[in-house]
Amino acid sequence: MIANYHTHTWRCHHASGQEREYVEQAIRSGLKILGFSDHAPVPFRNYESTVRMLPSQLEDYVSTLSALKEEYRHDIEIHIGLEAEYYPDLFDEQMEMFSAYPIEYLLLGQHFIGNEVGAPYCGHPTDREDILRSYCSQCIRAMKTGKYLYLAHPDLIYYTGDPSVYRQAMTSLCITAKELDIPLEINLLGIQIHRHYPNAEFWKIAGAVGNRVILGSDAHAPQDVTRAAALEKAKDYIDRNHLTLIEVLPIPGREDL
Repeated sequence: MIANYHTHTWRCHHASGQEREYVEQAIRSGLKILGFSDHAPVPFRNYESTVRMLPSQLEDYVSTLSALKEEYRHDIEIHIGLEAEYYPDLFDEQMEMFSAYPIEYLLLGQHFIGNEVGAPYCGHPTDREDILRSYCSQCIRAMKTGKYLYLAHPDLIYYTGDPSVYRQAMTSLCITAKELDIPLEINLLGIQIHRHYPNAEFWKIAGAVGNRVILGSDAHAPQDVTRAAALEKAKDYIDRNHLTLIEVLPIPGREDL
C-alpha cells in the first residue's frame, strides 16, 4: 500500500494507541500517505453516541493531527479527515460544524440508517428488504451531496434475504458511485478479522458495473495501518472481478466540504 485514508483514533471509544504511534508505524511500513478519518461527531440532541468522538473533541482531534502533519512533513504526507454517516435531519448542521475546522476530506461510512437514534445497526443480520433499501437509498443520497471522498465498506449492510433483491439494490448503489466517480472501499479490517464483509456477491456486482476501488485499512490500532496479511485476499477480489484499483486519491481540501 502507498496510501491509507481510513485510520481511527482513541476518541471513537473502540480504537487504541496514540496518533503519533500510527504515524510512526505508517512510516516504518512504507506508506507515503496516511489519512486520519475517525468516526465523526454528530450534533445529536438528548443522545450521546458511544462509537464516535463527541463534538467537544473535534478541536483537539484537529489540533493534534495538525501538529503531527507539520512535524512529520518531510517523512510522510498526513491528511485530516473524518468517517461520517449521512443523517438527513442533521446533515446541514454537521457540515456547518465541520466548516470551522481544517477538515480535508470525509469518508462515507453508513453504519446506521435514518438518523441513528432508534434505528438498526446495518451490520446486524437482517432479512428485511426495507432496511436494505434504506441503506442503499441513504448512501446514494449521501454520494449525491458531493461531500464524500469515497464509500467505506459499502457492503457493511448484512442482508440475509432474497439474493435477487440484494443484487437489485446494490446494483443501483454501484451505478450511482460509478456515475459520480466515487470509489468503493475494499475493507481490510473485514478481511483480517473475518467479518461478513467484504461480500463476494457485492464485489461481483461492482465488477460488472465497472466501479473503481480503493483499499482501506480501517485501522483501530497502530499496527494495523497497512494490514499486510489481508492484502492478498483483497487482490483476489480485485483480480477475480476485474476491478480497477486506485492507490492514491486527490484530497480536495476543506473548501470542497
